[in-house]
Amino acid sequence: MLNRIDLSRVDLNLLVLFETVMEERHVGRAAARLHLTPSAISHGLGRLRRLLGDPLFLKTPRGVVPTARAMELAEPVARVLRDVRSLIESGEPFEPARSVRRFTIGAPDAVAAVLLPPLLATLRQSAPHVDIGIRQLLPRHGEPSPALAWRDALAELETRAMDVCVMPYGDLPARFVCQRLYQEEFVIAMRAGHPFLAAATLQHYCTLQHLVVSDAGDPFGFVDAVLAQHGLSRRVALTVPNFLFALGVLSETDLVAALPQQLVAMHGGRYGVASVAAPVPLGRFDINLVVPKVALMDAGLAWLVAQLAAASEAVRGRPLAVTKAGNRRGTPAARQ
Repeated sequence: MLNRIDLSRVDLNLLVLFETVMEERHVGRAAARLHLTPSAISHGLGRLRRLLGDPLFLKTPRGVVPTARAMELAEPVARVLRDVRSLIESGEPFEPARSVRRFTIGAPDAVAAVLLPPLLATLRQSAPHVDIGIRQLLPRHGEPSPALAWRDALAELETRAMDVCVMPYGDLPARFVCQRLYQEEFVIAMRAGHPFLAAATLQHYCTLQHLVVSDAGDPFGFVDAVLAQHGLSRRVALTVPNFLFALGVLSETDLVAALPQQLVAMHGGRYGVASVAAPVPLGRFDINLVVPKVALMDAGLAWLVAQLAAASEAVRGRPLAVTKAGNRRGTPAARQ
């Protein structure tokens, strides 16, 4: 039987030292961050090496480089420290103006691009030391069931790999809180002055060259399924991996793309991208904030949820410039 390590004889501060050296890749900079001397860092690394049986970091003229073993340990150590920090911080009164917490939000890039500007504006005023990390949320490629397509995101929420997620899916188990932030629909986006703006018919739409946002490069999106119901098809001339990339490409080409309306309303102007309602119904859908119920016992996390809800109010109040109204029924798919 393996002997269990006696944690009472292990200095867990060594994990903080490991994390800092891993991030800085330099003993001197790590020492400055931790308010220690370089010799203290070197001594701590020596203790870690004896404890873990590996050199961990190798000296170079420009600092240190991690060994393969150190690279393997980086994420587990970060996860342990993240959980410990969350545990300690959740036991203290949360004061936004003084907090130095870092929250991780999972969201598709089109959603993050819409919510971040009003959220960051609020943080600058009320919580200037709070930091935000964004994790790109994507449904499982090729998975037709929404429950299965977003299952990985829910698993990451429960392991605290992220604090909250925002997704276009809301049929969740009872252990999650699901709050609708705003409604979204797809519009047809293109460069300003594009001929389609003056003749946005379904027949004209099908003759154009199209851009599809697909992280896997799959040219078949839910728009193709809708067109097929009408006995129609289109040519997908280009796929790109995210929506902001799509805006940049549209501004310089004659391609058209089905993009989220709120995204185009907020960011289309700076790219010179305009939009019209889809010539065929593409449906409306909810953008939902999702968080485990138990996590809301953390006052800081409850505060973040409230800030995201407030940011969504700014989104709902934003005027939407679309050339003509379209039918707004239906349910979205992952790719356009």
